[in-house]
Amino acid sequence: MPSSVRAGSLKDPEVAELFYKEDPEKLFTDLREIGHGSFGAVYFAHDIRTNEVVAIKKMSYSGKQSNEKWQDIVKEVKFLQKLRHPNTVEYRGCYLREHTAWLVMEYCLGSASDLLEVHKKPLQEVEIAAITHGALQGLVYLHSHNMIHRDVKAGNILLTEPGQVKLGDFGSASIVAPANSFVGTPYWYKNTSHSLQQHIFTVRTVMTELCSVSRMAPEVILAMDEGQYDGKVDVWSLGITCIELAERKPPLFNMNAMSALYHIAQNESPVLQSNHWSDYFRNFVDSCLQKIAQDRPTSDVLLKHHFLCRERPVTAVMDLIARTKDAVRELDNLQYRKMKKILFQETHNGPATEGTEEEEYMLRMGTVNSMESSHSLPSMSISASSQSSSVNSLADGSDDSGEMLSLSVPTQNHDNIYDDPYQPEVDSQQQGPSGGRRRRGRDHFATIRTASLVTRQIQEHEQGSALREQMSRYKRMRRQHQKQLMALENKLKAEMDEHQLRLDKELETQRNNFSSEADKLSKKHQTKGGLTEEKKFQQHILGQQKKELTSLVESQKRQYRQRKEQLKEELNENQSTPKREKQEWLVQQKECLQQIQAEEEAGLLRRQRQYYEVQCRQYKRKMLLVRHNMEQDLLREDLNKKQTLKDLECAMLLRHHESTQELEFRQLALVQRTRADLIRTQHQTELTNQMEYNKRREQELRQKHAVEVRQQPKSLRVSELQIKRQFQDTCKIQTRQYKALRNHLLENTPKSDHKAVLKRLKDEQTRKLAILAEQYDHSINDMLSTQALRLDETQEAEYQVLRMQLQQELELLNAYQSKIKMHTDTQHEREVKDLEQRVSIRRALLEQRVKADWIHGHVGRQMETVKQWFSTG
Repeated sequence: MPSSVRAGSLKDPEVAELFYKEDPEKLFTDLREIGHGSFGAVYFAHDIRTNEVVAIKKMSYSGKQSNEKWQDIVKEVKFLQKLRHPNTVEYRGCYLREHTAWLVMEYCLGSASDLLEVHKKPLQEVEIAAITHGALQGLVYLHSHNMIHRDVKAGNILLTEPGQVKLGDFGSASIVAPANSFVGTPYWYKNTSHSLQQHIFTVRTVMTELCSVSRMAPEVILAMDEGQYDGKVDVWSLGITCIELAERKPPLFNMNAMSALYHIAQNESPVLQSNHWSDYFRNFVDSCLQKIAQDRPTSDVLLKHHFLCRERPVTAVMDLIARTKDAVRELDNLQYRKMKKILFQETHNGPATEGTEEEEYMLRMGTVNSMESSHSLPSMSISASSQSSSVNSLADGSDDSGEMLSLSVPTQNHDNIYDDPYQPEVDSQQQGPSGGRRRRGRDHFATIRTASLVTRQIQEHEQGSALREQMSRYKRMRRQHQKQLMALENKLKAEMDEHQLRLDKELETQRNNFSSEADKLSKKHQTKGGLTEEKKFQQHILGQQKKELTSLVESQKRQYRQRKEQLKEELNENQSTPKREKQEWLVQQKECLQQIQAEEEAGLLRRQRQYYEVQCRQYKRKMLLVRHNMEQDLLREDLNKKQTLKDLECAMLLRHHESTQELEFRQLALVQRTRADLIRTQHQTELTNQMEYNKRREQELRQKHAVEVRQQPKSLRVSELQIKRQFQDTCKIQTRQYKALRNHLLENTPKSDHKAVLKRLKDEQTRKLAILAEQYDHSINDMLSTQALRLDETQEAEYQVLRMQLQQELELLNAYQSKIKMHTDTQHEREVKDLEQRVSIRRALLEQRVKADWIHGHVGRQMETVKQWFSTG
């Protein structure tokens, strides 16, 4: 979807089909907040159409970066629509209301992370195997469809009431593998591709959970600068999840987000710290956390690992969920009893004075500890529609049978209802006014998340706004760098295409000119009218012979007439010859004359024919010699012209090669210069962010120390009360001892000496009390000085530890930036060498082609000469 589309726009039919048209507030009721994050909040709700329990993830797409938020929502909905597997969370639909997307999914009790939060200890190996097996089955399904989750962690591995393990939170997922963007939860992904052609920072930074930066895999971090990664990043994430379930915390969990990124990219893979885990488990984790992606097995191969195939109880996950429910019930009921006792005291006795009830409570606890900050009042907010059921269910799990209290505190969006999630079925005797039996059904609110966990998430979200804003600025900077480099890449590509098009057009134009010139030359030397001239020559000879024949015939006719007259005269002179005889002699003479004339005519025709044949042969030979000479000249000129044109074309190709080489080096220099500038800007921003983080941490520590100083009088008062109580007890003991000694002495002493004995005892008691008073004052002064010195030393030690930690993180950042700069310089040198090598190879191939064309032309010229000689022969 183009980024220019307005957030919430449904003009695109493909996008409009993703969302239902109904109003979600009319379809879902009884919303209770059960989770919170940077994306928004997750709610428990009832679907009034099916009376089923669902989870609703509310995501706002208003405010800053609204278009990007909208694109992320559309991408996640498209991803969820493609999922059909028992180990992935079931998608129920998405609705839009007031610039907020309501993403409806099946309801899960909680996540694997909640198990750690509740029990405050690692899981058992068999439980880790069961949870990992279910999550891995979901990953195999995703990877088989070329999908990547990209944010696998304990918080995104969900558990259902029947004990199913499901993958959730696909906001960072990629529909296409391999991917190449910087997304997800640091220390969770790993896979490096060294495609330098992909180096144009293919980054789309989506830091969804800043608290989980320590989980991102190295190649997702390196994807900012190098190539792509595939589904094996989820395998890395699963290995880190195993460490989290085995040690309660992932590696680098307590490190600054940016520092964790730098640490991950440089250090070796993490390992299990404890030695009590089995070799199968260790081997599984080591296989998942192979630094080189090619050495890391795929998800379907890991599914056959012995750690997962070992026999284990079928109900391992269900038993774990049951134990967690019991623990959550106890924790929530404990908080309920604390709140009820406080409110009960305020209702009946008024607020407890600072010096009485509160001090007595602090003396019993040994420290100033009102309710934990994470168990604040908003976490107990109860809607009016479910006050009675909430309080009753809590009362069932508590030992206090006193008066039930109804609490109702409004929240920002909806009333959060934290009743007892594990209320047992009610007997038929406990029926409501309508006679209906309350029983636990599919719509019962069950969870393994304590009320304090949700409140703590909200508080952490509010407290992490500065870090979130810092990461958001960093994300926008990297996106801007990506856009800038992509725009430069497109511009340079267009420039190169235009350059190649111009060179191709110039070469094509020259070739067309060469072809037209060759056609003109061929037409110029073409032997036109050769046959016509031969026919004219033949007709000329035939005409002359015809005239000669005509002259002969006329001459014979004259001779014949003359001879006829002569014979007639001879016959007339001889009168004695009979007339008949004369006629016969005349006929004989006529026939002899005609015979002679015919022979003369035949002889002339024979001579003419012989002459015609001789002349034609001579003419043909002459014309053949002329044509041969002309063809030789034409061939010679054509070959010379072709050679000239080929030389010109080779010269043009060489010029094109030089211009292309110059353009390539100029573009490479521009890309490298831009890349170096962006890296310099990035490093400066990272240093600025680190310094801001250092200042923020120091300021937070100073605020903490200021609070400790302000709270010190109250702490000192508690300690003073403890000392005072000790001295009071000592005084009471001495008083009892004094009374016992007085009675004993009075019994054994004469009555006359009683007054002196009492005076002596009283003086001794007064002296001892004075000594006690002196000891009391000394203890108080010593306690005050010790507490003040201890506080100063503790605060100074904390400050020094913080400074050392921040200095280490700064050094780590500098080392990482130096490594990135060295890597970039090395890459630039490698790119220049690669370009020089490509240019030299292209030049050598061009010269080889020119040489081959010259040899081909020379051989062609020789072959044409040979053909001409053969044709002449």
